[in-house]
Amino acid sequence: MTSKLSALQDWVDEVADHTQPNEIHWCNGSDAEFQQLVDEMTVSGTLSALNPETYPNCYLHLSDPSDVARVEHLTFVCTRKQEDAGPNNNWMDPAEARAKMDALFEGAMRGRTMYVIPYCMGPIDSPYARCGVEITDSPYVAVNMRLMTRMGSAALERIEREGKFVKGLHSTGDLDPERRFIMHFPDELSIMSVGSGYGGNALLGKKCHALRIASYQARNEGWLAEHMLIVGLESPNGSVHYLACAFPSACGKTNLAMLIPPHSMPGWKVWTLGDDIAWLHLDDSGRLRAINPESGYFGVVPGTNAKTNKNAFDMITHDTIFTNVARTADNEPWWEDKQTGEPAFDWQGREYDPQIGKAAHPNSRFTVAAKNNPSYSALADAPEGVPISAIVFGGRRARLAPLVYEAKNWQHGVMVGASVGSETTAAAIGEVGVVRRDPMAMKPFCGYNFADYWAHWMSFPDRTDKLPKIFHVNWFRQDQDGKFLWPGFGENLRVLRWIIDRCEGDIGAKETPIGFLPEDGGIDTAELDISDETMKELLRIDVERWRTENQHFGDYLDTFGDRVPEALRVEQQRLAQKLEKL
Repeated sequence: MTSKLSALQDWVDEVADHTQPNEIHWCNGSDAEFQQLVDEMTVSGTLSALNPETYPNCYLHLSDPSDVARVEHLTFVCTRKQEDAGPNNNWMDPAEARAKMDALFEGAMRGRTMYVIPYCMGPIDSPYARCGVEITDSPYVAVNMRLMTRMGSAALERIEREGKFVKGLHSTGDLDPERRFIMHFPDELSIMSVGSGYGGNALLGKKCHALRIASYQARNEGWLAEHMLIVGLESPNGSVHYLACAFPSACGKTNLAMLIPPHSMPGWKVWTLGDDIAWLHLDDSGRLRAINPESGYFGVVPGTNAKTNKNAFDMITHDTIFTNVARTADNEPWWEDKQTGEPAFDWQGREYDPQIGKAAHPNSRFTVAAKNNPSYSALADAPEGVPISAIVFGGRRARLAPLVYEAKNWQHGVMVGASVGSETTAAAIGEVGVVRRDPMAMKPFCGYNFADYWAHWMSFPDRTDKLPKIFHVNWFRQDQDGKFLWPGFGENLRVLRWIIDRCEGDIGAKETPIGFLPEDGGIDTAELDISDETMKELLRIDVERWRTENQHFGDYLDTFGDRVPEALRVEQQRLAQKLEKL
């Protein structure tokens, strides 16, 4: 097969000459092709079929033990000027990076098939979608891209029609950690990744394209590419709202995207439009609309059970690829906190021995089509996207942030997002309770200087007066004994209800230096076993802690020098002045 687009065909020929594959396969995205690739990997041992009675059409992939997570320290943004990449990114000169990668790719596909994967990020006919082509020597990548993107012939037709695409070149190489790099070239809209088969490093449509390269595209084209879930909520009276929410890791992002209303809130409906990435554009009327560029989930599986996330738990019982989970004696997938079954073999295929370590890798994953989700919304395929009523930021803060508060305006909301931080937990390496700054939950994923990124966010009020409200939530407030004060999970809908009521103007709030907080009784706690005293503690502002926090945020801004937008410094200083008066 060849492409009618000379720019694409020439690139494929060039890569083939350089990498020397045995054969070239252009992916068409069909069911038959998917099954053929799965069957071939099952024969080769790359995949193993799981119990067909209880987990039909499910497969297990075990990675090389050195290749089980994103490698942020080996991920680079290659811009002509280092300051354009910013202190938030590792930087390498583009010429040096390309020379390094060209040497690693030389002959890298000998004895392998080269897969050419045309894909579309977003609904295939959406003006907000963007296309790419990934060239890889990994059939595992090919089948995962089939689940995660609109991959195949329809995407190729759009690419050939538009003449534009992001170039992604990937090879697993020899999996040597010393020869493993992920390079992004924003000016060229291209990505090169070698030495890893792990999803975040190898599925180039995901973090590499949909966030790092797309965030750069978005600034140039006037939109936003964000690490956000998209959730739709319908109240008992029929009003519908869509929220875009950004959370750092370990803050309940997937659980919120697939929230199930509690029995105490009858009549509410929740739909998942996306669990990880949102592309936000202003429509012709000035309203901010969102699409999910992905069509599947690549989720962390440990901790997923019928209580924590029933929708996710149910959707991965069929047509799912598991990566680095354990197995039971009857060949079912198993992971920590699954709450059913017992592990017989660990994620390295060894007989399970608790003295060696966990049965499933802590970063073990599932890949599944979005339509498997019981709360899937057909609007995830709507070309026009959905209108966003509110943007919600969140973090894990034991004592600082209240359960919920509303920013005073867009500029203040940008500061709220830019100051997002999460405290490390026992699951992280290092000291517990240390604040890790993660602006807009984009720290590993912003493809250019954070200061310029904040300035881009600050530019939106100049273009429309219909921007959504901005909020911050914190499900992780603790008492003096370290016990969580808020029940979380489905009960978080109570907080989202307050956010919706604020968007509709149906409920008041009390103004504080950090933003608008719920009034007494503003959050419905009917049928919830929580005292008035606990609610007051959940919404209490510790002025001294906030003074310290704001000072630390100011110090963080200083690390970005004079590129920090003046409007952001004004908001930080305004908060400092208000806190000093208390």
